[in-house]
Amino acid sequence: MAAPSDPLQLLRVGTDAELSRYAARSHLSDGRVVAWTGPVDRAVAVDAEIDRPVPPALAARHGEAGFWERWTRLECLAKLTDVPVVLLQRGGLDADAGPGIELVTGRLHPEPGTTVVVSVARNRSAV
Repeated sequence: MAAPSDPLQLLRVGTDAELSRYAARSHLSDGRVVAWTGPVDRAVAVDAEIDRPVPPALAARHGEAGFWERWTRLECLAKLTDVPVVLLQRGGLDADAGPGIELVTGRLHPEPGTTVVVSVARNRSAV
């Protein structure tokens, strides 16, 4: 069976113990984990944050609009390319993924009242 065309459908939210077998994971501030459960035929990175108000210092520097989406995208690119965030964000949080990287951002709703902003970055070519 083919994988879903939407990479976000291949993410799962759970405990660290439940998702420990998956390599591409992101730890949320409440202790849960978001993991990539899809194929590992190419490099993949995941970053996720519980949607919440943007801390004032970060909002003053980067703005509040779409902050968590931009933040998780930048973190994914850093993880996938092994380039520190501090270098990628020199021009702001809107880093370019480049032609060889697929980058998808969306929202998960693991339970009522909780929204998780998540990004998945994958190399376009197989490993």
